[in-house]
Amino acid sequence: MFTGIITGVGRIAAVRDLGASREHGKRVTVEAPAGYLEDVGLGDSIALNGACMTVTSLDPAQGHFTVDVSAESLDKTSGLAEPGPINLEKALRAHDRLGGHIVAGHVDGIGTVSHFAPVGESHELRVLAPGSLARYLAYKGSVTVNGVSLTVNSVRDAAQGCELSINLIPHTVQNTALHALQAGSRVNLEIDLIARYVERMLGAGATKVAA
Repeated sequence: MFTGIITGVGRIAAVRDLGASREHGKRVTVEAPAGYLEDVGLGDSIALNGACMTVTSLDPAQGHFTVDVSAESLDKTSGLAEPGPINLEKALRAHDRLGGHIVAGHVDGIGTVSHFAPVGESHELRVLAPGSLARYLAYKGSVTVNGVSLTVNSVRDAAQGCELSINLIPHTVQNTALHALQAGSRVNLEIDLIARYVERMLGAGATKVAA
């Protein structure tokens, strides 16, 4: 479990194929901020742009670690297979503050940035989400964009999907990899966990379990 509060901005330094076919994944080497890996061990979970991954090797002294990303994960996420900045969050500990919202680290869909520009001291970020996620997105609800817990300011349903507008304060822009976004960028989206269960309960309400 995670909170959507980014604890470091790293950089994908290298991507290596784990095999020659499309069924093979990739080994990704990530450079972490200084001191970030001091309390990390092999097998720990770290979210990369909101996707929960397992640390397969690490070198705290050199400040880098690796994860193996399966072909399935590569197909369902964005930004994990090419060099560049990446948002990092270590798994939630029982005594940590829940500063954002409950995040599973499971990407539900890939959105496309339709607008990203300064508005006053902040930035407005608009993302076109897949239509299949529209029922989970609500005004003042929570959504995770590339691993960052954010509040939805408005939702507009359209023929090509659902466009949500988000306000990013300067701190968020300066301390996450979201500053590198531009129109056309693909982003990982995770819906609110509570919304997921509410939709399931409502959909299953009329179904009776056989004795």
